[in-house]
This record gives sequence, structure tokens and C-alpha cells, in this order.
Amino acid sequence: MRTTTGWQAAGRTALRRTPLERRDLRADDLAVRVDYCGVCHTDAHALRDHDPQATTPLVPGHEFTGVVTATGPEVTTFSVGDKVAVGNIVDSCGVCAMCRAGQENFCHAFPTLTYGGTDRHDGSTTLGGYSREYVVRDAFAYPLPSGLDPAAAAPLMCAGVTVWEPLRSLGVGPGSRVAVAGLGGLGHLAVKMAVALGATTTVLSRTRDKRDDARELGAHDLIDSTDPQHMAAARDTFDVVIDTISAPHDLAPYLKTVAMDGTLSLLGYLGPVTVEAMDLLVGRKRLSGGGSGGRPATAEMLRFCADHGIAADIEVLPSSQVETALDRLRRNDVRYRFVLDLSDLD
Repeated sequence: MRTTTGWQAAGRTALRRTPLERRDLRADDLAVRVDYCGVCHTDAHALRDHDPQATTPLVPGHEFTGVVTATGPEVTTFSVGDKVAVGNIVDSCGVCAMCRAGQENFCHAFPTLTYGGTDRHDGSTTLGGYSREYVVRDAFAYPLPSGLDPAAAAPLMCAGVTVWEPLRSLGVGPGSRVAVAGLGGLGHLAVKMAVALGATTTVLSRTRDKRDDARELGAHDLIDSTDPQHMAAARDTFDVVIDTISAPHDLAPYLKTVAMDGTLSLLGYLGPVTVEAMDLLVGRKRLSGGGSGGRPATAEMLRFCADHGIAADIEVLPSSQVETALDRLRRNDVRYRFVLDLSDLD
């Protein structure tokens, strides 16, 4: 086994620095020195739900960038010293209809997640990117384009591809009218990408004070989603509404802003929702979902971001301040994504 150091759950809000074991390299594996890892709401939720008495360790982190330090004997696409990015999926069955279609994120046998997943070879639990080294199949690592800052690129591997997937699958481009509900980690990247794709882009937010932020990101305007008159004026306006709001909320006001034959794509909240059929019927509107992205979409997203200078707006903290980052994330005190610098684990 290989050894490294990382941050392991020691309670529902606490982590401790601890030695970790990584598997010896298989034929198609890379060893990656993790330099930067994004801090996602999923990490906070995983910690909240983790039983401190559990025998299975929890090491969060599923959007990271780093440098290849070793390769398995069958690896031909990467070399030692290459900069790479890794997202929230590190394996899949490879044979189901979804995997064959390049949608490993929807693998029928469920994809192996970067942490808290089950290794398909030995049944062990995967430990995430809050660590100095990660071992990953070469097929689930991506070359980091030279035009992207490694720290600001890390959140692209979860937040970025999560919003990229519906923008591309719904055909957003020049002439499209897009609204982004919520202006956080996912939302600010959705705005940047929609604008770069050529869409006229609007932010729907409960916080009027974010209007200047929205315009700096390239949005045409911000609509106060708590103002019934403003929302009524936006009725039947948008071809695509990207809903990144992570808390439970009423979908009806957002569906009313969707144009005829348009789509509301629900990305932020993953719990149960209630929808009135009439809100879909009037205008032939569609409600869709999405989650992460497959290998082709992830690679395409990275190339697109490099070509258009898109990366996350981040605040970098040393990994020793991971608890501070998670606490502030829970309070939404970040603009717009925390990234941990793992070099202090050396």
C-alpha cells in the first residue's frame, strides 16, 4: 500500500489530520499529488450525516487538481509531471447503456464516487481529495489545459460540469434566453458558461444586492425572485432556467418564467419536489434534472473553459483551515467557492 496524509472526519463538523493508505498502482492507475481541492456543499452534508462511531473512514473532497507522480504500466495518455484534474466519479461499470453513451455519471450499476464510494475491484471505501495523494484510473483523470489556473479550475470538476451538462444538452447558444436561479458556487459558473455560449443571461435571486455581481459575471440583469411583480413580468421569457438553489423551494414561480417548450433544469436541490401539472401543461414546459457529467462532457467542459477564460471565483485557504472553510460554507459566507491548498500536508 501507498501512504499519504489527509483530513479524516472526526465528528459531524470536525476533521483531523491523519495518515491514509492508498492502493498500490494497478496497471491503468495514476498517482496524483493533490495540490488544490474544492470545498463543496456535498462535503458538508457528508460530514453532517457521518456517524463518528462508524468503522468506515470519511475523507471528503471530490473536485481537485494536481500533478501525476507515478503511472501504472499500461498508462499511455499521461506521464509523470502532467497536470491533471479529477472530479466526483472515479470509475463505472463501463458496459451499461449509459457508460457506452459516455454518461458514466448515470451508470446503471452506479458510478464509483471519489469518496464514500465502493472500489469495484476490492470493495474498499474510496477516500477523497482532502489529502496529499490520490490514486485514480487514468480514464477518470483529465489533462488540465495550460490556460487554466489549477486552484480556480478545481471547482470546475464538480460545480462546473454539473451546470455544463444541461447547458449543452439543452442546446444553449447564440439567441438562447437563459436564467440562472441562485448565484452561488454552481450559479456563478452557470452564468459565465451561458454568457460564453452566446446566451442572453439573467440571474433570478432573492438578494437584490447581487445585481452588480451578476453583471460583473456577464449577466444581462438580475430579477428579484421575491418580487411578484418582477417575476410576473418575466413570465414565459426563458428558454432554459438553470435552478441551482440548494434549499427546498417552490418551483412554481420559476416554471412560470419558462418560455413555451422551454425547460427548467433542477440541479441544486436533490430532495422531493411538488409540481402542479398545469405549470407544465400551459406552454408545454419541461422539468429536467442533471448530475455531474460523463467523461466526454467533462473533457469538453475543460477545453471550453480554457478557450473562454472561465474558472471559478475562489478563496484559497490552507488545508489546515478546512473546518473554517466548511463552517463558512454552511453560513454561505463565500464568494463563490472555497479551495484548499494541500501543500501544508507535506
